[in-house]
Amino acid sequence: LQIARAMRQYFIAVMLIFLAGAQTASANPLVDAARERLTRHVVYNGAYVRLSYPGGDVPDGQGVCTDVIIRSLRAAYGFDLQKQVHEDMAANFSNYPDIWGLTRPDRNIDHRRVPNLETYFKRTGANLPITQNAADYKPGDIVSWRLDNNLPHIGIVSDKIGPQGTPLIIHNIGGGVREDDILFDFKIVGHFKLVL
Repeated sequence: LQIARAMRQYFIAVMLIFLAGAQTASANPLVDAARERLTRHVVYNGAYVRLSYPGGDVPDGQGVCTDVIIRSLRAAYGFDLQKQVHEDMAANFSNYPDIWGLTRPDRNIDHRRVPNLETYFKRTGANLPITQNAADYKPGDIVSWRLDNNLPHIGIVSDKIGPQGTPLIIHNIGGGVREDDILFDFKIVGHFKLVL
């Protein structure tokens, strides 16, 4: 009887540990890495910074929307967006937007610009359809928008659902990294899924 009681208590303890872990971790490593960014204090700062290469990053307490994507991909998969974008731009520079008047790639900033990420994701076959159906946006998808002032923005689809049944977005729109119900608040111009 004591052995059966001890086994039951052991089983309950294991289940409680499992359930606690299930509430904090998703089934998607990119979502988990992005959610970890929520614990960091980040001041919105898009200033040009000279970065080491590969694997360069701005100071940990600084960043913009693209840095959420960059840091989350590195943490989840070891995927260096700085290196990947730079190499693709070096080989295919004319395929990238001519917004900044550059004559050659700049490994310090190119991967931190939303239009360049949109181009890179499209070029690598990560495109998904843009719809107004919330169910089409899955955890770990990357979405880009044009804000009301036409500024580009980008974020990661969360595994959490807002009160209207819309997936939340993990992003930095100026107040640090947040998880918000903004999927359909702005014009979606990109919907991507990286298979890594």
